[in-house]
Amino acid sequence: MHGLGNDFVIFDGINQDVDLGADQIQRIANRHFGIGCDQVLLVEKATDPDMDFRYRIFNADGGEVAQCGNGARCFMRFVHDQGLTDKNEIGVETNSGNIFPRLLGHGLVTVNMGVPNFEPALIPYAATKRAAQYALDLDGQTIQLNITIQLNILSLGNPHGVMQVDDIKLAPVLTLGPRIEQHSNFPERVNAGFMQVISRSQIAVRVFERGSGETQACGSGACAAVITGIQNGDLDAKVSASLTGGDLEITWEGEGNPVWLTGPATTVFEGTIDLSDF
Repeated sequence: MHGLGNDFVIFDGINQDVDLGADQIQRIANRHFGIGCDQVLLVEKATDPDMDFRYRIFNADGGEVAQCGNGARCFMRFVHDQGLTDKNEIGVETNSGNIFPRLLGHGLVTVNMGVPNFEPALIPYAATKRAAQYALDLDGQTIQLNITIQLNILSLGNPHGVMQVDDIKLAPVLTLGPRIEQHSNFPERVNAGFMQVISRSQIAVRVFERGSGETQACGSGACAAVITGIQNGDLDAKVSASLTGGDLEITWEGEGNPVWLTGPATTVFEGTIDLSDF
């Protein structure tokens, strides 16, 4: 499946046992020797009786992460299309809290991404106190970053650093992206976002995702960019975010409020794989 080109291999862990090691995930995600994807998603039974499913996310490098907005939309479409639920809105456990995606018409899914948290210790980011912007030194080159993180009240744990640029096409995503991602100030690495403000209701975004590199779209990264623009006074509460793979609609009413992300989720193909070969 994919959400605006941010693509996933999704395993049904309800009707079968799926136990993936990091090496297996890397080989599955390899676009030349495996299936190819940005992330591997795993649908599991919920441990909380009030939730419908458990959602696990693995980046292409095999590392497990806690949040993926495009993946959450595909997760919703997957469990519904596969007959695992007949609900149009579900409660889903993640490693850092619960999310509640809702199936809309015309292939669209909306997700409550939670309440952003800006405290450095919870991002995590190496700073003694919160600031509107942080100066991040890269080998003697200082750049300004707006540090935002998408965090619902149960803690999503998905860090983002957002840099505003004049022209998204010329943004140094492939050169500065990996250096920001692996900077020592981010002990758990970071998703490096690059944002161009087009109008008060539209931005363009590119994201270098930790563990996956630049992707066609990053839902939580687009949310982080919108939040950054709103905090800087450049954007209104409802914004269209244009990514390489297409557009997402994002709404945020300000600090203390959740972020809403709406966009498509598309099935590409279904198949079987013998994991003993991996």
